Amino acid sequence: MEFIVLYILCILIIVLLFVLLLKPNKEKDEMRNIHSKIQTLNETQKISNDMMSNRLKEMNETIKGMNEMSFQTNESIRKQLSETTSKLEEKVNSLTLQNESKLEAMRLTVENKITSLQEDNAKKLEAMRLTVDEKLQETLDKRISQSFQLVNDRLEQVYKGLGEMQTLASGVGDLKKVLSNVKTRGILGEIQLKAILEEILTPEQYEENVATKKGSSNVVEFALKLPGDGSGSTVYLPIDSKFPGDKYAQLVDAYDEGDPAKIALAQKELDTIIKKSAKDIHDKYIDVPNTTEFAIMFLPFEGLYAEVVRRGFVESLQRDYKINIAGPTTMAALLNSLQMGFRTLAIQKRSSEVWEVLGAVKSEFEKFGTVLENTQNKLNLAQKELDHLVGVRTRQIQKKLDKVSSIDSIQSEKILEINQSNKSTLD
Repeated sequence: MEFIVLYILCILIIVLLFVLLLKPNKEKDEMRNIHSKIQTLNETQKISNDMMSNRLKEMNETIKGMNEMSFQTNESIRKQLSETTSKLEEKVNSLTLQNESKLEAMRLTVENKITSLQEDNAKKLEAMRLTVDEKLQETLDKRISQSFQLVNDRLEQVYKGLGEMQTLASGVGDLKKVLSNVKTRGILGEIQLKAILEEILTPEQYEENVATKKGSSNVVEFALKLPGDGSGSTVYLPIDSKFPGDKYAQLVDAYDEGDPAKIALAQKELDTIIKKSAKDIHDKYIDVPNTTEFAIMFLPFEGLYAEVVRRGFVESLQRDYKINIAGPTTMAALLNSLQMGFRTLAIQKRSSEVWEVLGAVKSEFEKFGTVLENTQNKLNLAQKELDHLVGVRTRQIQKKLDKVSSIDSIQSEKILEINQSNKSTLD
C-alpha cells in the first residue's frame, strides 16, 4: 500500500514539474507553493520510507522467525517420520517373520494332510480294486457258467431236435407209405374236405356218403343241399375228393431233375388220371334234376391244384364233363359264397313274416302317434299355466317385496334354516 502511495506522489510531482515547465511565466507564489508541497511530499515520502523500512525489518524478523519455526517443525516431523518408519520396518519385519513361520507350519500341516489323504486314497483304491476284481471274477464265473449252461441246454435241444427229426423222417416215411396207397390217399383227401365243410357250413346244409343218382349204388363223399323249384324239394351238389399223389410226385421229381422227356411223360399221366377222375364223377354222381348240372372235384394239395390249373383243365373239364376243380383255398371261398346264398334264401322265406310284423308295427305306430299328440296338447296346456303362474304371480309377489330390504345370503340361510345339502339339491 505504501509503495502505491509513493508511486502516486511521484507521478504528481512529475506532473507539476511538467506544468511548471510549460508555464514559466506563472507567479513565484505558485512556485513556492509548489516547492513547499514538494518538500512536504519529500518529507512525507521520507516518513513513508522510514515506516516502510521498519515494516520491512519487522517482516524480515517475522519471516526469519517463521523460517526457524518451520525448520524446527520440519525437523520434528522428520524425526517423527524417521521414528515411525523405523517402527514400521520393525513391525513389517516381525510380521514377515510371523507369516513365514505360520506359512511353514501351514505347509507342513498341508503336506501331512496330503500324505495322509494319499495313503487313505491308496488304501481305498486298493480295497475298491479288490472288490471290483472279486465282483468281476464272480460275474465272469457266473456268466461263463450261464453260457455253458445255455450251450448245454441248446445242445440238448439240438439232440432233441435231431431225435425229433429222426422221428419225423420215420413219420415222413410212414406218410409216404400211406400216401402210396390209393385208398389211404382218398381217405386223407376226404378228411381234409370234411374239415373244411364242418368249419364253414352247418350239418343241415350238406350230407355225407349220399347216393345222388337214382337207381345207383354209388355214393358221393359229400353233397351240398340246395333248395329246389318245388316246395320242400332238395337239389344236391356233389363234391368228391381225388388225390393222384403218386402221379403228382412223379411230376415234381421230373421237374427237379429237369429231364424234358420225364416231364412230358409225367404230365401226360397226370392229365389222363385227372380226366378219368372227372369222367367218373360225372357218370356216377350227376343226375339232373336231382342234382345240379355240375359237380366239384376237390384236390387236397394246393400244389396239385395249381398244376392242374396251369395245365388248362379248368375250362376243358367244365366243357366236357361239367366238373369244377377246387383246392383247399378255392373250396373255402366257394363254400362262403354258397353260405351267403343260403342266407339270402332264408331271408326270402322269412320275408312274408317280416311284412306281417311291419304291418303290425305300422298300426301300433298310428296309435302311438295319436297318444303322442294328446300328450303334446296336455304339455302345451301345462306350459301355458306355468307361464301364467310364473309371470303374473311372480310380479305380484315382487311388488309386495320391493319395500322389504334384502340381507346377506349367509344370514338368510341361517334364518330360513337352509343347509348345504338342501342347497345342493335345489341347485
